[in-house]
Amino acid sequence: MATINVRKNIDHRRLMIAVHVIAWLAKSDCLMTSSSISILVNAHSVVVRRIMQALMNAGIVESKIGRDGGYFLREPADKITLGDVYSAINTCGVEQEAELDASHSDDDSCIDFIFYEIEQETINILRKYTISHVMKQYDIFLYSSSKTIELLK
Repeated sequence: MATINVRKNIDHRRLMIAVHVIAWLAKSDCLMTSSSISILVNAHSVVVRRIMQALMNAGIVESKIGRDGGYFLREPADKITLGDVYSAINTCGVEQEAELDASHSDDDSCIDFIFYEIEQETINILRKYTISHVMKQYDIFLYSSSKTIELLK
């Protein structure tokens, strides 16, 4: 009996926040605190800390503790795919996943398996795009807001 993990209630807002966070970290040349990040992405600091924890668990970001501490990217933005971010954000909480028996034949299991396959295809598509790609598309936003980073240093 094989089991599959089907994520329930995927929060796309958290994914968007995570992508923005990583873009800011890539654009910044300094360590950034969770409070600075929460201001930049307009999200509650608790939400940002949870996202940062998920990104750290996935090896996308690291943190330095202490007075001058903060978060930084482990890899350049052109090596981080949206699929990596999606997977990191949506696997951070056990409460978001449900174990299903793939051989179970009732209607719900069939639908859940279809959604699982859809999600796998979504991740494959997201892996085609990097954070750099997103940053190039929204360069005007990041350029016009680069002074904000200076203010937060």
